[in-house]
Amino acid sequence: MPFDVARAMAAKLPSVAYGWEQDDIILYHLGVGAGARWTDPGELQYTFEKDLKVLPTFAVIPVFATAGGALQAPGIDVKPLSIVHGEHEIALNGPIPKAASVRSDCRISGIYDRGSGAVIEIEVATHDADSNSLLFTNTWSLFVRGEGGFGGEAGPANEVVLPHRAPDRTAELPVLPQQAQIYRLSGDRNPYHIDPETASRAGFEQPILHGLCSFGMICKAVVDEMLEGDVTRVAGYRGRFAKPVFPGETIDVSFWRDGNRILIGSATRERSTPVLTNAWLEIAG
Repeated sequence: MPFDVARAMAAKLPSVAYGWEQDDIILYHLGVGAGARWTDPGELQYTFEKDLKVLPTFAVIPVFATAGGALQAPGIDVKPLSIVHGEHEIALNGPIPKAASVRSDCRISGIYDRGSGAVIEIEVATHDADSNSLLFTNTWSLFVRGEGGFGGEAGPANEVVLPHRAPDRTAELPVLPQQAQIYRLSGDRNPYHIDPETASRAGFEQPILHGLCSFGMICKAVVDEMLEGDVTRVAGYRGRFAKPVFPGETIDVSFWRDGNRILIGSATRERSTPVLTNAWLEIAG
């Protein structure tokens, strides 16, 4: 049996230290498509250390290795190739600093039985190393193909229904041919994002864009189009990775304001395949 749910959720996982500086922020921003309007003052705030701001989705970078290590927890025995990143959520306690040293604490927060597979939910809380204040929390939902049917709880559905009206705003996001090659420099070196042979063995016709790269691209579009570029207004962000994106494609995104949330729809222009579904961004305050 691949899961001992009680043992996995009770496991004490090691804390992981991480640090970043302004150049790490800028590299991440370039990896999610910032800088195309290279003389625009608002765009320069993503790519120039003068007046630099930090996209909320940078929160995924300090915890990437932490979440991966959680799959080695006692009570979990699954094959790495059976795992896909299903959903991701970020909760922020305020703006992310331009430089910091942090500590991330990880736990298995849920293991759910979805029949055709299982979902492992991993929660990673990141604290400032000096003040111990909580900066942000990531929740990873990893889908393990073929490992369902063990009699566990199904877990929350987290379904988002988009409004039956025209979107409030739209955006088009060109994905550079070299987008994945830039994004991987922020930490995710999985070869099926760059190596055609590895991508083919994984079942893809060519290397695919990182899901968390499109996650960041879409968040930036929401901030720019709906929040006037104000990254400090983001309290949370969530989405489900529906279909892969290929470098060189264009992502068409639609936004609807719904109270303190912005609901998001997205699809590739070339193939009309959904990119990020069940997606929303929560506005602070």
